[in-house]
Amino acid sequence: MIKVEIRPDWVLRQPSGQAISLPVLLGLLEAVRSTGSISQAATARGISYRHAWGLLREFNEQFGAELVHKSRGQGTVLSPLADKLIWADKRISARLSPMLDSLASELQQELASLLDERPPALRLTASHGFAVAALVNLLEQQDVLVDLQYRSSTEAVTALARGECDLAGFHLPVGEFEGPAAAKYLPWLDPSRHMLIHLAYRTQGIFVAKGNPMGIESLADLARPGVRFVNRQRGSGTRLLLELLLAGQGVAPESIHGFGSAEFTHAAVAAYVASGMADASFGVETAARRFDLDFVPVIRERYFLACAREAPAAPLVAAALAVMEGADFKRALAALPGYDGTLSGQPVALESLF
Repeated sequence: MIKVEIRPDWVLRQPSGQAISLPVLLGLLEAVRSTGSISQAATARGISYRHAWGLLREFNEQFGAELVHKSRGQGTVLSPLADKLIWADKRISARLSPMLDSLASELQQELASLLDERPPALRLTASHGFAVAALVNLLEQQDVLVDLQYRSSTEAVTALARGECDLAGFHLPVGEFEGPAAAKYLPWLDPSRHMLIHLAYRTQGIFVAKGNPMGIESLADLARPGVRFVNRQRGSGTRLLLELLLAGQGVAPESIHGFGSAEFTHAAVAAYVASGMADASFGVETAARRFDLDFVPVIRERYFLACAREAPAAPLVAAALAVMEGADFKRALAALPGYDGTLSGQPVALESLF
C-alpha cells in the first residue's frame, strides 16, 4: 500500500526573481543552533562543509543579510534573522500539518483506487490531538488504512451523525463543566444510536514563555493589560472549553487582547508563544513542552471517540479498539506530557454525560 505525505515548503524571493528554497537551509540553521559549529551542523545534516558554506553565502549575497556569526565563547550562533526564519517555519508547519495530513489521506485513497489497491478504510474524523496521531500511526503500522480528516470537535460529531465517518473524536472536561460542554454536542449524538470509546485523559492549561516572564498564573491574568493572547478557532473543543472556564470565573472574553484570533492546532498556538508573537495561549500540555514553554495546568479532560452502537463489531473499528487497549498505545501516550492512557479503549455510555 502506497503512503502519501505532504509537507509545507516555502521560498524567499527577491524582486529580481532570485529565490532560495528553505528546507535544506532551515535544517542547517537548526543544526548550527544545536551544535554551535557549521562543520558539526553539516555533518549532522549529511552534507559537506563546502555545501553548507555555499548555502549560507548564497543567502548572504542574495539578501544582503547574515544568518550566522561568530561569538566569542559561544562558537557560531544564529542571527536574529535566522532565528525568525526558523520560527516562521515552525508556525507554518504547525498551522498547515493537520490540513495537509487530511489532504494526503484523501489523495492516498484516490491513488489506491486507481491502482486497484484500495482495501476498506477506517473513516476517522477528529479534533486534532496527539493521542489521535499516535492511534493512526499504530494502525498504519498494522496495515490498517485510515481515512483521516482533522476537523473541529463540533464538525466531527456532525460528520458521525450524517454517516460520514466511523469514529468521531472530541473532548470534554472532567468535573463541573462536563455537562455544559457535552450539551454542545447533544444535537448530533443520540444515546439510542451512539456510544463513546475513551481514548485518553489529557491536561489543558495556559502556555507561557520559559520562565513565565509576565507572571501569568491563572485565566484571569490573561485579561491583564499588555498580555497578548492567541486563541484556537471557533468550534474547536478547546475554545469552547476556554469560554466555559472564563464564564465560570467571570472573565469577559473581550477583555483578553487577541481572544478573537484563530489558529487550528495546539502546536500552532504554542509556536506563536515560543516565537514571541504572543505572551500566552491555552491548550494541551504536550504542545507546550514540545516548544519548550512553561505550562500552567488548569483542567483535566477526556478525549472520546464516538461511534454507532454496532460499530465495535465491525472489523476496522475492532482493530482500532485492539490498538487502544494494547501496550504499545499506552506506552505511546505515557510518553506524551499530560496524557494518560489508563482507560484507553473502554466503552462509555452517552447517558453518563448528558
